[in-house]
Amino acid sequence: MQKALFLDRDGVINVEKHYLYKIEDFEFIDGIFELCSFYQNKGYKIFVVTNQSGIARGYYTKEDFLKLSLWMEQSFKDNGVMIEKTYCCPHHPDISGACKCRKPKPGMLLEAAKEFNIDLQKSIIIGDKERDIEAGLNAGLKKSFLFCEDGSIVSSKADKIVKKLDEIWK
Repeated sequence: MQKALFLDRDGVINVEKHYLYKIEDFEFIDGIFELCSFYQNKGYKIFVVTNQSGIARGYYTKEDFLKLSLWMEQSFKDNGVMIEKTYCCPHHPDISGACKCRKPKPGMLLEAAKEFNIDLQKSIIIGDKERDIEAGLNAGLKKSFLFCEDGSIVSSKADKIVKKLDEIWK
């Protein structure tokens, strides 16, 4: 079985910009490529797990999201990192009803585990919201990091709260 590094997108891979779907608005967070290289070199498969309620809200389409995801994945590849797959929850409970994939539910992580033979207990999640950490816990992950650049979050179920991504791997 494989071990995996699960990354939230907005706020971990890229600077948080509400309902981001345009390539020109995408700005990578410092240290994301180095972090992923570190874990990739340790044998982790890398996945993106992202809530994208902007699709349900009609702010952008699934095709807009896929276009941005392909560009993002290619940018990682250009930096020597392979993103195995990007999982997306396009739902919002008030608009499209309940689902099994919207974090803090573990649906996206469980789907990746099934599709790629992932050992969830040996896997890690990095998120910028408590719902990311809870999704990891709900999926059975034993390791999690909460990324909060401004230091405004002081309590979490995560194993560690970090202000810089390099605090995770250095």
